[in-house]
Amino acid sequence: MTATDSAFVRAALGQPVPHVPVWFMRQAGRSLPEYRALRAGNSMLDACRDPDLITEITLQPVRRHGVDAAIFFSDIVVPLVALGVDIEIVPGVGPVVAHPVRTLGDVEMLGELDGLGELTAARVPFVTAAVRGLVAELGDTPLIGFAGAPFTLASYLIEGGPSRDHARTKALMHGDPGLWHALAGRLAAIAAAFLRVQVSAGAAAVQLFDSWAGALSAADYERYVLPHSRAALADVAAAAVSAVPVASAVPVVPVADGAPGVPRIHFGVGTGELLALLRAAGAEVVGVDWRLPLAEAARRIGPGAAVQGNLDPALLLADWPVIEREVRRIVAEGRAVPGGHIFNLGHGVLPQTDPDVLTRVVELVHSL
Repeated sequence: MTATDSAFVRAALGQPVPHVPVWFMRQAGRSLPEYRALRAGNSMLDACRDPDLITEITLQPVRRHGVDAAIFFSDIVVPLVALGVDIEIVPGVGPVVAHPVRTLGDVEMLGELDGLGELTAARVPFVTAAVRGLVAELGDTPLIGFAGAPFTLASYLIEGGPSRDHARTKALMHGDPGLWHALAGRLAAIAAAFLRVQVSAGAAAVQLFDSWAGALSAADYERYVLPHSRAALADVAAAAVSAVPVASAVPVVPVADGAPGVPRIHFGVGTGELLALLRAAGAEVVGVDWRLPLAEAARRIGPGAAVQGNLDPALLLADWPVIEREVRRIVAEGRAVPGGHIFNLGHGVLPQTDPDVLTRVVELVHSL
């Protein structure tokens, strides 16, 4: 078996699988003591720019839990930092931007993207090195490439850091649509380029992660965000064949817009009212958080897409009978989704999660 034939890739494409595949968002680290030991003395950004650390951290949960896919260890701000944006990831806070975006000039400072793939690959050589090393180490376990979606990246840049209400972002979006679309368009190109670098080095799938999209109404998402997320995903699909090395195990599959590419996952937190729009952005798999049953999520998404999710991460802190009951329920719901199901959490692994519980969940999902 190769990564192309893996249960994860097959499920992403809606094909029959030998078992329900499972992986966890933020599985690379977070709850693992071996991750914390490795990170000691290394800042988040330093870890994300060291090929050896990236490789080891990405492999740790695959070794320990036996998950069906690895997720590339990175952070959504890495490509922005590579383009010269002054961002610090503050422990316990998150990304903090030294000079928030307020003008068109600030947008233009995000770097000229002529020759996207080549320029971005040159600025993030550690990504190419790490992905190539990981693909060799992982064998038939697929590697998922990773990038932040335009809206979430824009929110950090406009707000200057994490925000509860995204007030400045929404005010700029409505008050200066020209500036907003210039910024979001540039960020879509950056996200696409970052994903293309990972695909060109051998990533078998990609996930576009939109942490804060759930803060938007459906109307605002459709008008201000959807065109840019769609552009990022389409760019990855259109570039995949020319970018993938001949010897790579990356699958070439038909996608919604008719271009060849790799399976694409689109996920946002609190996006129950936006699921059909996330699908409209062009992904083969739509991630679902814990707020909706998978059957209802699949109905909203519409036919033809696989679903990913959606155990509440907090429930992993409960007693095993509670966890087992919920895992069985979600697997049963996923089995009824025509487009296929990839088991995951409804968001990332909480740091206080017992790693042995994650291993038991993987074993249970596989047994079902």
